[in-house]
Amino acid sequence: MILGIVGGVLLLVIVGVVILVNVVGGATNQAKGLADNFTKLVIAGDSSQAYDDYLDPALKEQLSKEEFIAGIQSLQMDDTCKPAYDNLKVSSDNGTNAADVTGLITCNNDKKIDLAYRFEGRDELKMITIKLKPKV
Repeated sequence: MILGIVGGVLLLVIVGVVILVNVVGGATNQAKGLADNFTKLVIAGDSSQAYDDYLDPALKEQLSKEEFIAGIQSLQMDDTCKPAYDNLKVSSDNGTNAADVTGLITCNNDKKIDLAYRFEGRDELKMITIKLKPKV
């Protein structure tokens, strides 16, 4: 009887760990996908679409589309530029999900650009902060 209870508790713990790993893994993959799709758009010169599709309305109030596009163009990225993410951190607080992504965009001409994004939202994650600047 005691062995059966211990076995049942152990099974519940294992199931809980598996569910937690799947939820966190799914959120991490979603964050990487958002960052990847956004970064590919800005590298390809589709900054207008990146602005429209990924930026949160509050960030759009702080940063006009023209300023955003001019800032991206000033980085002079080309199709040799590739992103690498060194940190993806996801969290959830009272139904609001968040993802912090940091990394580096490296181009063939030895250009390196630091990146840091923060996405937040309940159902759909939108970018609330962005940093893209040449690495010195």
